[in-house]
Amino acid sequence: QVQLVESGGGLVQAGGSLRLSCAASGSILNIRAMNWYRRVPGKQRELVATIASTGNTNYADSVKGRFTISRDNAKNTVYLQMNSLKPEDTAVYYCNVVWGLTATFHYWGQGTQVTVSS
Repeated sequence: QVQLVESGGGLVQAGGSLRLSCAASGSILNIRAMNWYRRVPGKQRELVATIASTGNTNYADSVKGRFTISRDNAKNTVYLQMNSLKPEDTAVYYCNVVWGLTATFHYWGQGTQVTVSS
């Protein structure tokens, strides 16, 4: 089991920045990747950014060049630095962990609201 606690959401004006944090606890040794997703009501959940256990990162085209995912292994925490925010970035952001060696499990944070005003 992995427990995830998110923080850092809020209200910001367009062009501003926010940093989301997701602290993992529990059985963290078998985490293969940590991801940030977002969901807007009425739309499909979107994978925003991924950081693998190797440190490799990937981003959705919609956030490339503006968002940065990073990880502090000592704190078991993943971050999402969001710059140049746009109103269309408004969503509930969820931390997700891909876990397991021979089988794959997904664990989710509780979600944090990000609202970008125009």
